[in-house]
Amino acid sequence: MAEDSELWDVICDGPYVPTKNVGDLPLTVQKTRKEYTDADRKAMEKTFCAKKILVCGIRPDEYNRISACHSAKKIWEALQTAHKGNTQVEQSKIDMLTTEYELCRMKDDESIKDMHTRFTSIINELHSLGEVIPGNKLVRKILNILPSSWESKVNAITEANDLQKLTIDELAS
Repeated sequence: MAEDSELWDVICDGPYVPTKNVGDLPLTVQKTRKEYTDADRKAMEKTFCAKKILVCGIRPDEYNRISACHSAKKIWEALQTAHKGNTQVEQSKIDMLTTEYELCRMKDDESIKDMHTRFTSIINELHSLGEVIPGNKLVRKILNILPSSWESKVNAITEANDLQKLTIDELAS
């Protein structure tokens, strides 16, 4: 969409196919290239541009997955299936990540920065699967997963801040 908002329409709706009416019948057929109007050519350009952007945006090892796709919509669907999985796989991922979130603790040999990165990775993956945890819960979770050696700092943060409004980034800084 940042490139051209109409490209997203091409990806979601499928490629533009120039057609024409056949006589007085309520029948349309695909135009030949010689019959394309300037508007048809511009629309076709968007179709090819959307496909190019998707193809250029993937890793070389993923190209085989989409090489047989003839439209941007088919490429997008193939990538979604490969990366998101079906509903059962998606729910399994959510369950696994939720358990990881719930059991998350700061490791003895882990820095606060490393713990924050690991925690953020878990919540970002959950978010990408549609599971959004409110910010205030995330802040409280981080404060709860810190080891007891951090208790005085946790108490100071809790007393000095409104945990309903404190963001994870503010907490980390």
